Amino acid sequence: MNLLDFFRERKKQTPASIAKERLQIIVAHERNQRCEPDYLPALQRELLEVIRKYVNVDNDQVQVALENQGNCSILELNVTLPER
Repeated sequence: MNLLDFFRERKKQTPASIAKERLQIIVAHERNQRCEPDYLPALQRELLEVIRKYVNVDNDQVQVALENQGNCSILELNVTLPER
C-alpha cells in the first residue's frame, strides 16, 4: 500500500461513520463550552466526605471552583473550619 492508496481509502467512508465523527466533534465542542465540568459536583461531594473524616463541616462551608488560565486549569478549594 502506498501513500496515495491510504488517502483514496479514507474517502470511502460510510455515511454512518461520517455522522459519528461529526457527532463526536460536536459533543467535544459542547463540553468545552460549558463553564463547569461534569465531574465538579461529584468531586465536591467526595472532598467533603474526606474533610468530614477529620473535621465536622457543613455543605455550605466548602466551596470548590475551577478556573481556566490558558491551557492550565486551577482547582480552588475553600473550607471554612469551625472555631476550636
